[in-house]
Amino acid sequence: MAQISVIIPNWNGAQHLPDCLDSLRRQTFDDFETLVVDNGSTDASFDVLARYPEVRVLALGKNRGFTGACNAGFQAAAGDIQVLLNNDTEVDAHWLAALAPAFAVHPEVGFVASKMLLFDRRDTFHTAGDYVTPDGSAHNRGVWQKDEGQYDHPAYVFSACGGSAAYRRTMLEATGLLDDDFFFSMEDVDLAWRAQLAGWRCLYAPSGVVYHKLKASGGGATASYYDGRNRIYVLVKNYPGDLWRAHRGEVLNAQWSIVWEALKAWRGKAARATLRGVLAGLGGMARMRRKRRAIQEARTVDRAYLERLMTPPYEIPLT
Repeated sequence: MAQISVIIPNWNGAQHLPDCLDSLRRQTFDDFETLVVDNGSTDASFDVLARYPEVRVLALGKNRGFTGACNAGFQAAAGDIQVLLNNDTEVDAHWLAALAPAFAVHPEVGFVASKMLLFDRRDTFHTAGDYVTPDGSAHNRGVWQKDEGQYDHPAYVFSACGGSAAYRRTMLEATGLLDDDFFFSMEDVDLAWRAQLAGWRCLYAPSGVVYHKLKASGGGATASYYDGRNRIYVLVKNYPGDLWRAHRGEVLNAQWSIVWEALKAWRGKAARATLRGVLAGLGGMARMRRKRRAIQEARTVDRAYLERLMTPPYEIPLT
């Protein structure tokens, strides 16, 4: 059985797959398998994949979203470590060699965040692990910053970006997989909330480097809709009551700001999609509340710990 399973969701990503799969062929760590989970592609994806006989292809035949593809990959994967990787990435040759010991050395760690840089500006961050602020908003740590060594140390962070997120199988068995109600967007933050509340730690591993073609596989009005909806889903499912009592003004102001900015730009497709998403999020609140009880009952961490992760520099040093 492979120690690591790399799971790549794909939907019409033929132009990106060679960069991604070629970089996996160059890994110095060799105890891994690669699964490409295809969401009903109609481009040349399968012709490209035929050139990589080492890759296991799971063809879903239809678009089940990012969550559906990743969950199918999780269920089919053999590894004790299961890694999600966007198809529009290229990984450093030592990427997997950096992830494996992070789990071996730290039993408290359930998931690991890579150092993600921009594909076309390799001195610039996409994320050094993700974080949330007390208003409930999710952010990429270090985004657009020049890489000058400021994030070259491992630390506990809130979340791993789903474009390159490594999960311990036993953590996924305990917390559950990605929530298919999310379909696309913020499903990684939702899973991070569940894991953090249950006491699992997320480790940022700076020597695990990934280059990302940011927004090559998403964006536009579709992303605006799911962002608008799923921000509400995340809050209703996961945001703890004690944090809500302390920061509800900030949470409500952040949501109102999103709506107000969309209203001001309502002629734009993305703005209208955001508003539709917010309405859909409000409409789905009852479904999220039904999931909330089990998540909050599994909580083992206190408010002080969560607020440390929500405070600059959005990390907790290793002890």
